[in-house]
Amino acid sequence: MRKVYLDNAATTQVRESVIKKMQDALAECYGNPSSTHSFGRTAKTAIERTRKTIAKYINAHPSEIIFTSGGTEADNMILRCAVRDAKVTTIITTKIEHHAVLHTVEELEKEYGITVAYVDLDAYGNPKLSHLEALLQKDDAKKLVSLMHVNNEIGNIIPLAEIAALCKTNNALFHSDTVQSLGHLPFDVQQVSADFLTAAAHKFHGPKGIGFAFVRRNSGLKPMIFGGSQERGFRAGTEAFHNIVGLEEAFVCAYDNLAEEKAYVTDLKSYFIEQLKMALPEVQFNGHSGDLEKSTYTLVNARLPFDAQKSLMLLFQLDIKGIACSKGSACQSGSDLGSHVLTEILSPEEMKKPSIRFSFSKYTTKDDLDYVIGELKAFAEN
Repeated sequence: MRKVYLDNAATTQVRESVIKKMQDALAECYGNPSSTHSFGRTAKTAIERTRKTIAKYINAHPSEIIFTSGGTEADNMILRCAVRDAKVTTIITTKIEHHAVLHTVEELEKEYGITVAYVDLDAYGNPKLSHLEALLQKDDAKKLVSLMHVNNEIGNIIPLAEIAALCKTNNALFHSDTVQSLGHLPFDVQQVSADFLTAAAHKFHGPKGIGFAFVRRNSGLKPMIFGGSQERGFRAGTEAFHNIVGLEEAFVCAYDNLAEEKAYVTDLKSYFIEQLKMALPEVQFNGHSGDLEKSTYTLVNARLPFDAQKSLMLLFQLDIKGIACSKGSACQSGSDLGSHVLTEILSPEEMKKPSIRFSFSKYTTKDDLDYVIGELKAFAEN
């Protein structure tokens, strides 16, 4: 049976060069990076090289890069430590953030009694900056704004630099979940005054279980995990050396090949939208995902013109045909609650139609897309 993978927003295929680097690391560099002998020093040197590499590509200082197990840990660490250490008493966010942010904020509200304010959204799911400004100026409370750069379900891109500047003007900290954009879009933290960013290697053809947080110097944050002096004391625990080496290789490949791979994937997205409209003329696109200028080039969230009975069988039917895609975030798999993102921006009538997220990568081909379009058309006609 043919296999087509269109769920790259959930995770990506690991590059061959990344696998090779990790295999070599596991076989040849097994010393504990905290050890003072040559085996440990070799591993420690590679970790610090990776830190410097990441810092160079986003124009940060190496001390501002903290390795984590991924985006969820990084988001938790930043939000929790901001409340505990930076004395944040108000967090401003939206109701369409990743659950790594939303659920953390909800817990902080219970534990610390902080105030949580939600920015109004327009019909496409964009935060209304006039409302954000009003929330920032509402009172003198210490505030942190948390808005994801690229929405993982509908692909909208927020004006990161503009929002960061607005936060700075109003003396608020700014955190952005950049898991869907770091490795896919260029970054310069000297041009964008965000205080905190997060990344996960498996979103840009690296291994799972490794990511990093950008924590701007003098943020006032203290460790969340205690036990050892790793990560300059900020995150205790023996480093996953092989994963860190894999992260470095994936990050370098992502940015060294960014122009070429972005052009290739953008062309795939444009082609998919065009062919899907021809096959299913009543198709609609959620958020800005059907707009090449206002959304990430890596995904499309399509609302398909199927009735309730067909809707129930759609993902099952696609899976039978070897097609991998999703109704929303992979972190919600097994839940029957539906997409919290689409619930916020679609009407009850629009929610009756099935919405599917198709996400692409450098490994996707137009033949893959033709196969998917053909199966969707056949499903509609049966």
